[in-house]
Order: sequence, then C-alpha cells, then structure tokens
Amino acid sequence: MDLDLFQKIIPQVAPLTDMVCFHLMGDPLVHPNLKEMIEICEQHQTKIFFVTNGVLLKPQHHDLLTQNIFHQVNFSLHSFFDNHPGKDPSLYLNKIFSWTDHALSSNPDLYINFRLWNLQDIRGQATENQKMLTEIEQHYQVQIDPEKVNLRKNKSYPIKGRLYLHFDSEFTWPSLDLPILGKTGTCYGLGNHFGILADGTVVPCCLDKEAAIPLGSLQNQDLQTILSNDRTLKIIQGFKNNQLVEDLCQRCQYIDRFGRKESSL
Repeated sequence: MDLDLFQKIIPQVAPLTDMVCFHLMGDPLVHPNLKEMIEICEQHQTKIFFVTNGVLLKPQHHDLLTQNIFHQVNFSLHSFFDNHPGKDPSLYLNKIFSWTDHALSSNPDLYINFRLWNLQDIRGQATENQKMLTEIEQHYQVQIDPEKVNLRKNKSYPIKGRLYLHFDSEFTWPSLDLPILGKTGTCYGLGNHFGILADGTVVPCCLDKEAAIPLGSLQNQDLQTILSNDRTLKIIQGFKNNQLVEDLCQRCQYIDRFGRKESSL
C-alpha cells in the first residue's frame, strides 16, 4: 500500500477500531515506508497489532517496534520451516531473542507472541518445532509443559512477562478452488474485524487475501459507505442467522474452528 492511500485510510479506520493490524499476507518489515506508517497511526492514536516472520528483523527495528503505539507484536516462527525446511533455526531465533529481550526491558506492557501454528502435537515432532522449543526453553530458562496447552481452549503458554508461545494447528487458506465445507456457520469477519488489501480493496476478513469478496475500494469510496452496502449487510445478517452466504466462506476451515450451531447428534 502506498503512503498516500494509507494516510487517507487511517482517519476513516481510527473511529471504528481500537487497533490496526499490519498484516494481511506479506511481511510489513518489507515496506519502505513502515516508519512513516507508524507515525500516521500515532497521529490518530490507533494502536498497532504487528505480525511478521522476523526474517528481516534488524537492530534498527529494536526501538521502532517497541514504541508505545504497539499493542502486540507476533512472530510467525512456523514460517521458518516453510521457507527453510531442515535448516538450523538458531541464527534466526537469536535475532528474535535479541529484539524480544530489548522489548521486555524497554516496554514491559507490550504483548509478544511466538507463534507456532503448524501443530498436530505440541512439541512438534512432525513439524520440526523441537529444536525451536528447546532453544526457547534454554534462552528464557523455562520448561514447556505440553499438558498445559489445549488447542481448543488455551493456546497461549506464558514464557516471561507478556511474552507467550502461541500454539495452533495448521490451516489451509480458503480459496474458491476448494470444495464446499458447509453452508451453515458463523464468523468474526465484519464483526470484530475486516481487511483492507494493499490496493485499498475492503474484504470481510483477514483470510480473503485474493479479494474473492470485494466489498468496495477505498480508492474511490469512503469506508462507511462500503461497510453499509447491500453485500456487506447480507454477509453480516447471514452470520447472525448461521448462514454462509458467500462462496469463499463456505470453503473456509474457520467455520469449524469457531464451531457450528447445528447439532452433531
């Protein structure tokens, strides 16, 4: 997203939300105007929820990403093995540990998550997590007890201060090419969040990375108009009635994660 469009969007978003998430596919550390975007959020007192894989993390990010405007910073550690299968994660983790140690001391109110969203079992024997978990345990002098993690009820594991490991199972990004999973269910999309893609297209949720459900464009419309148009309202009403009105929603695994209202008996 170019800086002019971002500058146009944030004043419209600020009255509607407590925070802006810097992430809907792609890594925000790549953006050449990241510092300026953070400053725009500060001007409008909009907290930042930041998601990165941490690969591009550098010493100059230590102070930039620990400012009070940040509510939470999440590192998607599972992505390391997607991009570097079989590679030793030590150097990668040491960069993240360095930033995290600085954050814990300079801004103890900042929430930090180390995400491992690739699980069948907590210690990840089948997903290469064992090495990562061992290094986390050694660096922070903790022992991770898998019995205290429940992927349905308690996915977060406290490490130190407001630093947590966050576990979840692997999921498939929804696509119109996938088979229909169901036509009943509900979702948090358009309830507690919506997405804005790099070109200004508004989508119902953070999983619609290809704009399969374009609600409008902030290039030529205002946000309130988009959020109150017929298509948007039909989606919202559908979720309230346990109905998935959009083709993409009918193919999304999250309808099972959130639980369906229909009886399984």
